[in-house]
Amino acid sequence: MTETTTIDYPFAPLPAPEAVEHYRRLLADRPMTKVIMPYGGDVWVVHRNRAAKQVLSDRRFVREPFRTGERVVPFFVPFPDFLRTTLQFEDPPQHTKLRKLVQKAISPRRVRDIRASAVAFANELIDGMLARGGVRNFISEYAVPLPVEMLSSLLGVPSSDREKFERWSSSTMAVAGKTEQEVAADLAELAAYMTDLIVQRREEPRDDLLSALAHARDKDETLTDEEILPIALILIVGGFDNTANFLTTGVMSLLHCDEQRTLFLTDPDGLAPTAAEEVLRHGAFALGNPIGGGGGLVPFVATEDIVVDGQLIAAGEAICIDPNATNHDPAVMADPGRFDITRKDNPHLMLSHGLHHCLGAPLARMELQVGMAEIFKRIPNLRLAGEPEVRRDVLTQPMTNVPVAW
Repeated sequence: MTETTTIDYPFAPLPAPEAVEHYRRLLADRPMTKVIMPYGGDVWVVHRNRAAKQVLSDRRFVREPFRTGERVVPFFVPFPDFLRTTLQFEDPPQHTKLRKLVQKAISPRRVRDIRASAVAFANELIDGMLARGGVRNFISEYAVPLPVEMLSSLLGVPSSDREKFERWSSSTMAVAGKTEQEVAADLAELAAYMTDLIVQRREEPRDDLLSALAHARDKDETLTDEEILPIALILIVGGFDNTANFLTTGVMSLLHCDEQRTLFLTDPDGLAPTAAEEVLRHGAFALGNPIGGGGGLVPFVATEDIVVDGQLIAAGEAICIDPNATNHDPAVMADPGRFDITRKDNPHLMLSHGLHHCLGAPLARMELQVGMAEIFKRIPNLRLAGEPEVRRDVLTQPMTNVPVAW
């Protein structure tokens, strides 16, 4: 039997160091593997970092067949129809137009402006945790409310409505546990609410993201309400959920790594930027849980025959990126199995790359940096006080209860 046939992919969960070693052998053996997904059929899954960047930057890989419903998205679960209507499934030139206008609205200046309010709100949440004492749920009392509050502030949505956003988001991302009718009803409520708010911001602009989107211009082009709504929805649904997961992973990874936590405590603000990037790259591996391999980011379809790292992708074939593999590629990452919060050269792809780089990345990074730094500055003796609970009926499979104490 050759070595190629022994390097399985997908592979069952392994202890994190063994998973990193398995990825190393896989990366040395081949740039990608063709996988049959439970839904949507075959898809090439790219393992190597440089090959992944090539795919993510090549306009000949498109998502239109998934957006139109011509093709089923190759994935582990039925892909939510709602997500196929969002910006991430658009292709150039429409994708380019929307990105340009949205990037003007989510500017680095706007993110910098709300950083101070993120710090202030994080400390309000910590004040509440300290006042209540005992064992607290890190998720419901810190990891979720922080990004929801920031997103509400950024969009111009009253923070009093954040509980609605959490419920709507969980529903629209659900892969089990709710009927199609229930999901459709929740999504309709969210869409109606945001549509009304967009109309208000067109008539009476404020200093918020919806107003900026409603009045964004690129030459003679403006965004229609029909274009703004999917942008707002993907920010609401994906923006706080993913960031809450990243923040939870970041804090838990430091709680599992005494050496790195001790280092982080010496300068939380100074180390937060590199620590956040390392959490995005390797945080899940640092939690002590087994890691399996089998796919990752939203797929594309090749519009013509394309060769990537020596492998022919035939016209019409689907292809996606496994960030766990690309983020542990020794060709671009020194000592990829080490959790190092001081790592400077960190070309991970957790937030994608190129044409489809996450539009909310500056906001997510800021919230992750602030969230990690403030909690450890205020509660340096934070510790886990029980086993985390994970919700399996939501696409992102978030942790819903992480008991902590101090």
